[in-house]
Amino acid sequence: MRISQLSYLVRDYDEAIGFFVGKLGFELVEDTSMGPEKRWVVVRPPGAETALLLAKAVGEQADAVGQQAGGRVFLFLETGDFDRDHRRMIAAGVRFREAPRREPYGTVAVFEDLYGMGWDLIQRAPAEPAPGAGPGR
Repeated sequence: MRISQLSYLVRDYDEAIGFFVGKLGFELVEDTSMGPEKRWVVVRPPGAETALLLAKAVGEQADAVGQQAGGRVFLFLETGDFDRDHRRMIAAGVRFREAPRREPYGTVAVFEDLYGMGWDLIQRAPAEPAPGAGPGR
């Protein structure tokens, strides 16, 4: 089994597509009309399997836009080239809450999505070889 999609509440489909595709560099996988006010909109990072279903908030759901994680970092956007993607995102106008920092698990910086929700941009540290592993063993 795997998680294929996560519902992500948005105020407006086109505004959200503009952020995810235009600023984060995601690909628009699908944008299908489901009637006068509803669309099936799916975005994902290039090459990723897991996608976000952009779900337009209706009624009381509007209060949850930007609050889906209760103030915590919501999602973790993993990259193979932190410096490249960090520079590209800043140039596109993405707001970072902090400077990049090196942690034992990798390089990370928290950025905000279009609704102010926190995400981690992260590049994992290379895995350490297991003790006793290495050339000639």
